[in-house]
Amino acid sequence: MKLITEEIESVEFLVETRNGKKSMYIEGVFLQGNIKNRNGRMYPMETLRREVGRYNENHVVSGRALGELGHPEGPTVNLDRVSHKIVSLKESGSNFVGKAKILGTPMGKIASSLIDEGVRLGVSSRGIGSLKPTREGINVVGDDFMLATAADIVADPSAPVAFVEGIMEGKDWVWDGSILREKYATKTYKTINTLVDQKKLDEQKLSLFNDFLSNL
Repeated sequence: MKLITEEIESVEFLVETRNGKKSMYIEGVFLQGNIKNRNGRMYPMETLRREVGRYNENHVVSGRALGELGHPEGPTVNLDRVSHKIVSLKESGSNFVGKAKILGTPMGKIASSLIDEGVRLGVSSRGIGSLKPTREGINVVGDDFMLATAADIVADPSAPVAFVEGIMEGKDWVWDGSILREKYATKTYKTINTLVDQKKLDEQKLSLFNDFLSNL
């Protein structure tokens, strides 16, 4: 199974007051079905509906639907990077509209500060599953899709980190007993993720990608 991430920029950040206490929330479309997205992928509505139902029952209702600040390295949620809790995820046409509360965790406080300062942020869903290419060039997400989180908070989806995501999506994730483990590309990801100079990044992209392919 592959790690699959999708980013959406059109979300709103709002503040609600209850009993004199202010809380910050993210609200908007978290998932989209039956449409080819900008990553060339399409999620069948029946697959999303089934998986969102499972996610709501096992995570949202029980208060365990968490998301991180930034781009995580894999499909599991890292508690030290949690910034928000998803409190609702509902079907609306071919979309699933979500709402998440920003928490008072260290990462949540960073997210709140960025929002207060007017930084433009978006959300990124994260899951694992297979991809089935069609003749039309669309990668259809398989019915084995499993949602890890409906929304991480991300910034500048068009930045060079998109290359890192391309590498991440090339990984395979396999079940080892009850533990989900990554199969490839840890070294490649870490090398790319530490490059901050654009010229060096451009120079090393090809060699890193070839190294990654050699491990497939």
